[in-house]
Amino acid sequence: MNSQQPSLAQGLLAGQRGALARAITWAENADRRFPQLLEDVYAAVGRSHRLGVTGPPGAGKSTLVNQLARHLRELERTVGILAVDPSSPFTGGALLGDRIRMEERTLDPGVFIRSMASRGSRGGLARATVDAFDVMDAFGFDQLIVETVGVGQAEYDVVGAADTVLVVLCPGAGDGVQAMKSGLLEVADVLCINKADLPGADRMVADLEEAVHIRTAGKGLWMPPVVSVSAGTDQGLDGLLEAIQSHRAWLEAEGRLQLSRQEQRLDQVQRVLREGFDHAIWEGRGLEGYARAMIKASRTPHGAAERILEQLKAALPSEWAQVQEETQP
Repeated sequence: MNSQQPSLAQGLLAGQRGALARAITWAENADRRFPQLLEDVYAAVGRSHRLGVTGPPGAGKSTLVNQLARHLRELERTVGILAVDPSSPFTGGALLGDRIRMEERTLDPGVFIRSMASRGSRGGLARATVDAFDVMDAFGFDQLIVETVGVGQAEYDVVGAADTVLVVLCPGAGDGVQAMKSGLLEVADVLCINKADLPGADRMVADLEEAVHIRTAGKGLWMPPVVSVSAGTDQGLDGLLEAIQSHRAWLEAEGRLQLSRQEQRLDQVQRVLREGFDHAIWEGRGLEGYARAMIKASRTPHGAAERILEQLKAALPSEWAQVQEETQP
């Protein structure tokens, strides 16, 4: 174990912000020390409520998150925020737009804000979001919030990171139609109509409530509430927090919170395995060169991939059978 690692884990569990910042950096950079660090603090993971805030660009997500954090602090709850920003085309770092809009919260010792670069991720989140959430959870925050980058119809990765998904829309931008056609209703646990003082807000609320009712009525599912707010004028935030907390209570009462988190962990295992296989096999074992040779030999990309997959499967059977036998209940 690296000599720095025990002190970093201890610092994280002791509430040292410098330790938290370094731990998130390790997660972002896929530092080889991070897995052991997570092992060292994992017993403390699982206490925080995780909220994902998603929706189209321009819906006012950052302003809303800023106000949610303020209201949570009034309730004496500590808040950790991950703001996923677009990546700089020059450095790959976050462009920091969301963090700038939350600047007033950075002075509050009960709030921690970290910008993370999307780094090409197409699901609205940074690749290390769940890892960062885990160390923030171990640090001891009551509420964790991740704001997605705002890419519209592709933001479904948030389901694998959050207990509750808040979809933010606003009237006059076609957001209601987009939500119904793109499947955002399928990931929403709470629907928030921001900028509710704009024309068309009431009609949008009615349309979404009808769509939610059609989708959930009689199926024993959670019926996502549609809440109107105006984050810019701090209107309706108490009702929104109540809706978020009601969803958490429903998850716990129905025994779904643990099941949901088990699925999140499975997604995390798959992500780590994909990254590990990509590095170990594609890069580390020269599989890219082999694939190039197969393509030059007039194999189609699909044919080359199938041939490679067949060879990988052929190398695993005995070991795989042993693993399956050992893990049988």
